[in-house]
Amino acid sequence: MASQSHNFSGNYLVLRPNEVSVLDLFRLLWDHELEKKAFVECPPEKFQENIRRKWLIFMSLSSQKMLLHAAKPLRWIGEKLEMWVNLVSLNDNIFVLFFNLLRGKVKMVDRESEAFVSFIGSLDRRVELDQNIKPGDCRYFGALAAMAAKISYENQAFVERVVRDYWKMEFIGYYCFWNDYQKKSNTQAFMVHDKTTDMIIVAFRGTEPFNADDWSTDLDLSWYELDEMGKIHGGFMKALGLVMEKGWPPHIDDHRRSLAYYTIREKLKQKLNPNNETRFMVAGHSLGGALSILFVAVLALHKETWLLNRMEGVYTFGQPRVGDKKFKEFMELQLRKHGIRYLRYVYCNDMVPRTPTDDLTFLYKHFGACLYFNSCYKGKVLEEQPHKNYISLFVWIPRFLNSGWELVRGFILPLIKGPEYKETWSLIVLRLWGLGFPGLSAHNPHEYVNATRLISRRIYHQLQHHRHPWKTVNGCLK
Repeated sequence: MASQSHNFSGNYLVLRPNEVSVLDLFRLLWDHELEKKAFVECPPEKFQENIRRKWLIFMSLSSQKMLLHAAKPLRWIGEKLEMWVNLVSLNDNIFVLFFNLLRGKVKMVDRESEAFVSFIGSLDRRVELDQNIKPGDCRYFGALAAMAAKISYENQAFVERVVRDYWKMEFIGYYCFWNDYQKKSNTQAFMVHDKTTDMIIVAFRGTEPFNADDWSTDLDLSWYELDEMGKIHGGFMKALGLVMEKGWPPHIDDHRRSLAYYTIREKLKQKLNPNNETRFMVAGHSLGGALSILFVAVLALHKETWLLNRMEGVYTFGQPRVGDKKFKEFMELQLRKHGIRYLRYVYCNDMVPRTPTDDLTFLYKHFGACLYFNSCYKGKVLEEQPHKNYISLFVWIPRFLNSGWELVRGFILPLIKGPEYKETWSLIVLRLWGLGFPGLSAHNPHEYVNATRLISRRIYHQLQHHRHPWKTVNGCLK
């Protein structure tokens, strides 16, 4: 019998890692009586269909279970690593740090200070916008979106300082949103107003490397099917603000907890009004990219036509797939109907855009214009990135060789393009580690900042002839 907690969806698959034991996990592989398992829930008529997914259910549950146990040590490792990186940086370099230690004059680190950088931030310390890409340039919003997605990983003081002192924009707010299923505030975003272009930017934070809850969101292969929208990744829906037992009600009365979708929607309505021409755009890297396009989907579900018509575009970087073919068709209709630009940037061998799989098991689909970049940052417009799924026997050797080239390229690019492309020692270490895990190190925001800065204007002009055309101004996309 279907659970009343999911009565907003007639078809769903819900996984509960909190309720599964190690013995249960191994029994799952040969046990066909899924309907008797408390840690797997779906409508009774769908049990036989989901038996075919047992291996993936096992992988998802076991990964989430492991993350539950690893959450504290993973967070501890991340905090110590970030503390060390910031200590070295704050004291100029490791030699000065040891000298200051001997003198008892070490400059200490405050995690909440405007100078503290996250692990992601240590990979790419650039905070200024590219001075060669001015408002009015067709590359401007893409480059701005990539930088916003990058600094979304930082603390509030850091973000506010960058927006105020470097970008010269109005800082609207920094938010930590409640996840009704994880029972904690774990979704983050910030909003700024670029008065030069009269554009509000909403940037969702992606997956933090040492945050087990973020990884659980990504690896949660639960899904819900909504009549109008199709099947959607359950972890992403929960992170955006799916309401326990209610799904996506048009409005919520309980304001004790701040949910991402509802809070941002109301903030936008406050900032946008019929008396001005302000528009807004949404951006995010990784998980943040998935939340960005899903935010638009829920606006469409609620028929928020006025907001959708004020939307300039959605810019995602290394975004995973969000839904099935029906969701793709629903979103393509909405994007065309409201003239919304949706650009999905994919760098080379980045593994995340190739998940969850587009195969007979999940049939998850990408949509919109894919701006694909090779390891030399040469871009082109595609319907889908090459080797659309990460698991492929034919690309492991090329991926390994490409990882080696990326390591070498880090020393060459600054000589060709300038010192702002010099890579940090943290990124170099990540690239060394990436030699053993091709495609994982390619996921970092640094690649997407480079891609949006080095992209040719010709690529944006090609988008005018893409099958989802947008309005243009002076030959450039509006």
